[in-house]
Amino acid sequence: MTRVLIDADGCPVVDEAVRLCGRFGVECLILCDTSHHFEKAGARTLVFSKGADSVDFALVNLLHPGDIVVTQDYGLAAMCLARGARILNQDGMEYTAQNIDALLLARHTAKKIRNAGGRLKGPRKRLPEQDQAFCEKLARLLGEE
Repeated sequence: MTRVLIDADGCPVVDEAVRLCGRFGVECLILCDTSHHFEKAGARTLVFSKGADSVDFALVNLLHPGDIVVTQDYGLAAMCLARGARILNQDGMEYTAQNIDALLLARHTAKKIRNAGGRLKGPRKRLPEQDQAFCEKLARLLGEE
């Protein structure tokens, strides 16, 4: 049975994901650390110690092939792909074997620019269209099960 696992740190679509899981009768797990604690009716929250990537490694260890993961973390997405999961970001984009390498390279390049003292633009203000795209993609994935 497919589950949805949410990397809740900085995830703006937790409410939408939990609502859709309820509509499709799918188990929803929210994973967070002690500094980002979430409780949502219809989901089970798992809290892990605060620390570098503690939630990420816990999430990967809980994964079953076919589970759906919601994250904006490219590194976590790559690990989840290796475990046979489907991965969505908060805008509805699915991470795949075809796009993950380019995304990881872009992340690496951005880090090099920042480490050299360069500045990059931050994310734009979130739009309702992004929430809608996420909901449509997650509903499509849940409907495939």
